[in-house]
Amino acid sequence: MKGFDYSLPGAYFVTICAHRQKCLFGDVVLGEMKLNQIGVVVNECWLDIPRHFPNVELNAHVVMPNHLHELVAIHETIRAKQGAAPEARAQHAAPLPRQVLVAGSLPAIIRSFKAASTKCVREVLREAALDLWQRNYYDSVMRNARELKNARRYIAENPSRWHRDKENPRCEDWLLG
Repeated sequence: MKGFDYSLPGAYFVTICAHRQKCLFGDVVLGEMKLNQIGVVVNECWLDIPRHFPNVELNAHVVMPNHLHELVAIHETIRAKQGAAPEARAQHAAPLPRQVLVAGSLPAIIRSFKAASTKCVREVLREAALDLWQRNYYDSVMRNARELKNARRYIAENPSRWHRDKENPRCEDWLLG
């Protein structure tokens, strides 16, 4: 959301896509995601995030053949507690300039994950020029328990819907209707 402070505590639904939507991370077999070597490395890097960002809690996530879906919760930090309450900061916060990367914010977390996972995959495959990720990512702020529940269900059911998913390069169903 334009002008939103993504360093504020909250829950975020994130989708990160592989470079050029290539199916790099494995395949869905009988409605279940089967990670390949790259997918395993990417999954391990994702699960390692709380070690580097102690205020982050990982919730539901799934690595799909050419993208990831994640629910990320950013909790209040000691530094944030010293200032105004999150609600007050959100109401009075000026929009952050686009180029500023706030430590511990969602953009910082995603940037760190992309860099670390790219480095690890390149090392494992011994392919220094591999492009792993699209430049940006998609996010939604979870505003209530219903949205959170729906996002969890969407993530859990994503592999079983892969055969009809428009992100699936082998799917033609979405072209028909």
